[in-house]
Amino acid sequence: MEGWRVEPMTAADLDDVLEIEEVSFTNPWTRPMFERELLNPGVSHLYVLRTGDWRVAAFCMDWIVADELHINNLAVRPECRGAGVARALLESVFGHATSLGARRATLEVRRSNAAARKLYERLGFSVAAIRKEYYSHPVEDALILWRDELAPPEGAGGEGAGQGAA
Repeated sequence: MEGWRVEPMTAADLDDVLEIEEVSFTNPWTRPMFERELLNPGVSHLYVLRTGDWRVAAFCMDWIVADELHINNLAVRPECRGAGVARALLESVFGHATSLGARRATLEVRRSNAAARKLYERLGFSVAAIRKEYYSHPVEDALILWRDELAPPEGAGGEGAGQGAA
């Protein structure tokens, strides 16, 4: 969207990221957890999506392991949900991961997170496994999702918009 941009996360973004993290998850990551990831650029990749209205509208943290993109954390500011922010951020993350040699992607999501599951399905992910009682507060299963072809088919364009927090 016009005025949206995806940039590498920096320490200066952490207050905004933590604010989004706190309202998005029942067991949120802490500042030291994000700081450790920022200090590990060989493996960890952290991104923020900025809009005209928000310094940080969403964020994503991933690892590239061999030829796999592991999406470890993704959240969207509540005021920005449903506007395609998560999709735009993930498509940018996919492009960067592909440039680094990733060919497939994985993530986990709460079984009850219908908005995120719908987004991930639209982006080509499918359920590959279930981790029983993985999440706490409340206890809930995690669905392990995989997308086997990370690179978009030649000439493929975007379709629709969606949003979710993983």
